[in-house]
Amino acid sequence: MAENVNVDDVPKYPDLLNPTLTALHVLGGSASKREIANRVIEDMGLSAAIIQAPHGQTSMTELEYQLAWARTYLKNYGLIESSKRSVWVWSLTAKGRETQRIDPKEAIRFVRQSRQARKQAETKKDTPAEEIENSAEDPADETASWREDLLDTLRNIPPDAFERLCQRLLRESGFIEVEVTGKSGDGGIDGHGIIRLAGLISFPVLFQCKRYSGSVGASVVRDFRGAMVGRAEKGFILTTGRFTIEAQREATRDGATPIDLIDGELLMDKMKELKLGVSAKMVEVVEVDKNWFASI
Repeated sequence: MAENVNVDDVPKYPDLLNPTLTALHVLGGSASKREIANRVIEDMGLSAAIIQAPHGQTSMTELEYQLAWARTYLKNYGLIESSKRSVWVWSLTAKGRETQRIDPKEAIRFVRQSRQARKQAETKKDTPAEEIENSAEDPADETASWREDLLDTLRNIPPDAFERLCQRLLRESGFIEVEVTGKSGDGGIDGHGIIRLAGLISFPVLFQCKRYSGSVGASVVRDFRGAMVGRAEKGFILTTGRFTIEAQREATRDGATPIDLIDGELLMDKMKELKLGVSAKMVEVVEVDKNWFASI
């Protein structure tokens, strides 16, 4: 079990620099954080216990935390960059595409020296110490505080409230006739709805809501698929947690009805996009056009 694993057994970010770089090369030069993590896990042969070991009292696993640091160092070393549209997607830079392996010690030394030089330069400009400190890169930047707050909120609302939230999310995403059944002993099926494509073609879907703090395994996917037989050809599992690699493989197994998996990260992104309990406040930026005044 994950709780019996010593956190010290989880690979640290220096040991994850090259596996992360390799993963992006193998995945075609760009990939989501989950795809990168899955590739690293497979290449390094990490056990389920190592994968699920928690990072303190946060919603992150220790591996996710160390991978975040690895991405931060690779980014500051000029090898990878995050997408301008989503912090969850990363890609190789031109330098990264030409680089297969690096010396971890050299990369870490370069990044730390660059950071120190930047701090010293900012200090000479009389920049407030607090601003300098906040400018330092940290993997926590990728998992913004609002995500932690939202996850904590989702995990503390009543189960039926979470089901209604999933119902609302599907409705807002274009599903129609979405109903929460709330039946026990129904193979894990929590509700059903209809997808309508191009306003003409429609087909039924079933969904399951898992308010987890840990990982959803392959057995959940198999049981859900079994409950779908004869009732629908499309299904969703939504969770506040994450899906194991085995669950992801089971969801797309050849010859079986495909199941779409909506993990906590995607769920939060969708809630933010649809403004469901999450609002983004824009900061107004005011600039003085000195050229305009010069032309008066």
